[in-house]
Amino acid sequence: MGADSRSELERWQAARATNFYDATPNLARSLRVRLGEDGLRALEPGLRAFGEAVAMVVEPAVRAAELRPPSLAPADPLGRESQRVTFDPEYARAGRAVCASGIAAAPAFEQAALLYLLAHAGEAGHACPVVCTAGLTRALRQHGSPELQERFLQPLLEPDYDRCHRGAQFLTEVQGGSDVGANRVEAVSEGDVWRISGEKWFCSVADADQFLLTARARGAPAGTRGIGCFLVPRLLPDGTANGFRIRRLKDKLGTRALATGEIEFAGALGHAIGAPEDGFRIAAGVVLNTSRWLNALGSTGLMRRAYLEAASFSRFRTAFGRRIADYPLVRENLAVMRVEEQAALASTLELTALVDAIDAGTADREDRAWHRILVNANKFVTSLAATRCVRRGIEALGGNGTIEDFSPLPRLYRDAIVFESWEGTHNVLCEQVLRDLVRLDALDLVLERVRRCLPAGDGDAATVAEALDKLAPRLRRSLAGGSLHFRRQLDLLVRALQAACLLADGQAAAAALHVRRHLVSGYDPEADADYAELVDEVVGADLRSG
Repeated sequence: MGADSRSELERWQAARATNFYDATPNLARSLRVRLGEDGLRALEPGLRAFGEAVAMVVEPAVRAAELRPPSLAPADPLGRESQRVTFDPEYARAGRAVCASGIAAAPAFEQAALLYLLAHAGEAGHACPVVCTAGLTRALRQHGSPELQERFLQPLLEPDYDRCHRGAQFLTEVQGGSDVGANRVEAVSEGDVWRISGEKWFCSVADADQFLLTARARGAPAGTRGIGCFLVPRLLPDGTANGFRIRRLKDKLGTRALATGEIEFAGALGHAIGAPEDGFRIAAGVVLNTSRWLNALGSTGLMRRAYLEAASFSRFRTAFGRRIADYPLVRENLAVMRVEEQAALASTLELTALVDAIDAGTADREDRAWHRILVNANKFVTSLAATRCVRRGIEALGGNGTIEDFSPLPRLYRDAIVFESWEGTHNVLCEQVLRDLVRLDALDLVLERVRRCLPAGDGDAATVAEALDKLAPRLRRSLAGGSLHFRRQLDLLVRALQAACLLADGQAAAAALHVRRHLVSGYDPEADADYAELVDEVVGADLRSG
């Protein structure tokens, strides 16, 4: 490589974002639409400080931590059983920055924005603990007894990393997977507490201080009706492990700084969260739905970081005597990346408004039904979009995009694939939405909610409305006759919502490209005289400097 080429790369590295909040003005724009100027102003100092912390502290720390993944120390130096997970010191450095942001105790919109910024560094070993802690916190607030709240809630909200408790959620068993009704871990009543025994197969945040577990109370019916929800502290009052053994830590494709294990419980002391017969409703309706909501913010943050890397590289890299940013195919690739991220953020902030209303106790029955459907549908679409988007980023960097120490893109790609599988596979989520639409008789409500987001008097809004009109009878056929084609239909439904939200946010160019790509049947860019101009409008401002 010649000196000029290395100089290009040096200038690219020097131009990388040092504050991900400042590098992502679209976040502020979208928050302003939903919270107003005063609402944004209240959040902005914290978001800006965290955007810098993720770029300057978390990102380099996670690069180091992934080179030395977590390891298991079953016993302490004196031979006493500890089941302790050890990490590279850089892992704690990143954790202190994350915890200090106040993300665990933040209200919905702030929590969403902080998680989105954190995901610019990938999962980073800390996004999953944040998400699990948020789910456990909501479960305790909504269903925990006063005694449980007093004992366990405040440590989860502590902003000091060295004192805080982190939550985990262990639902999956080797025979169960997404079929939670097949779970066999057993809970036996012992006065005011329970004893939990059995094996959990996929336990992310194996180092957590508080475990939320699903287990079947002895004598309870089969299926999900017999599943209870329990809080199991990691340690007993004397500081010893609470009746569990980590069999091993898993070697995963992505999220490699995160400790994920297989854990066996043998009479672990646990506390019921809510009535045991309500356990599955709490685990799915509160805990998993919190994870699915925040998973979409994580996927969106991955997309934005991939775009930032690819767009910046394209400004500085030259090939055949031209900046690669000046080649039409490169610009088109970047435009697709940018619009996919903006669309994902738009639909996920629409979902965040529902989460905020539920947390505040102001959501009505229709809000809750719309939330139940959207949280699954949105996770399905955004997680798939993230993997595709990061893959496009790798393409923009060429062979360099595959090198682990050249850019974060290989790490983001691996993490994105893991994000796809968390909290239910795509087919499971689609089947759940289909069942909910039938059970709640909610299709008309869903179509009305999407249409409600559409601004009046806009050509692209009319196209979205027409696409919804064509989609509605197809959805009704699936609700009446089966799921074979429903996955494709659900993707179109979410794409229509994203277009509506982009238009409502005033992002006309992004909405126009999104509508053409996803909602205009048989659309041919070659026959669109305005296509090249539209691509330039989407990405032009990001590619002018360099």
